Amino acid sequence: MSCRFRPCIDLHEGQVKQIVGGSLRDDGSAPTENFVSEKPPAWFAETFRADNLTGGHVIMLGKGNEEAAKEALAAWPGGMQVGGGIRPGNAASWIRAGASHVIVTSALFNDAGKFLPYVLDKLVAEVGKDKLVIDLSCRRKDRGWTVAMNRWQTLTELDVTTETLDSLAPFCDEFLIHAADVEGLCGGIDAELVSLLGSWGKLPVTYAGGAASMDDVRLVAAAGGGKVDVTVGSALDLFGGGGIRYADLVAMGRN
Repeated sequence: MSCRFRPCIDLHEGQVKQIVGGSLRDDGSAPTENFVSEKPPAWFAETFRADNLTGGHVIMLGKGNEEAAKEALAAWPGGMQVGGGIRPGNAASWIRAGASHVIVTSALFNDAGKFLPYVLDKLVAEVGKDKLVIDLSCRRKDRGWTVAMNRWQTLTELDVTTETLDSLAPFCDEFLIHAADVEGLCGGIDAELVSLLGSWGKLPVTYAGGAASMDDVRLVAAAGGGKVDVTVGSALDLFGGGGIRYADLVAMGRN
């Protein structure tokens, strides 16, 4: 059993980087960086385009990444999704800039983490459910997993459950879920979370977080029952990692 590889371009301060997810802060402190690329965002988008790796995502981690994101999208119009700061009023402009879908998390909640259904309605009205990805990136708590917003710093009232997925599925085309506690650590995936996502399996779901080897990629496929796609970041040789070869992920998708 295999799973589909979804490529990523994470942007921080206008550069392609790999960052330990839990280290992002609003207090001005520098995050922990695993990799900072000398290559521009368009180079990565062109690489993914050449290998026909559709359905990947460009994520803007904070402000100052808009031009870099537009550069990546322009290199492959319609080939990648975009997230980070997406809200009603700017979502359609990102589709016009070349994104296949927009990815949204924080705009769906108020500052206290309360879910705002009317914002989701506005986004659907603006771009259509077929161009909307809901990001339910989360942190593990005693009761399971809780959605985290504001670059995974603030916990919301929404838990990642099959009931939550059922309630949101009519409003989106797919889900993106980072396991924020293991993101960027290359210490292994959250197999329990992947299993939950795979057991639901009613829409495309992409999991990210912790993959350090091809064994981890195969574990995503097995735990998710072949219904969960995977993103690989810091362990990938394309991003300076030593655990997973990009060529192997491309080959996996062709088998």
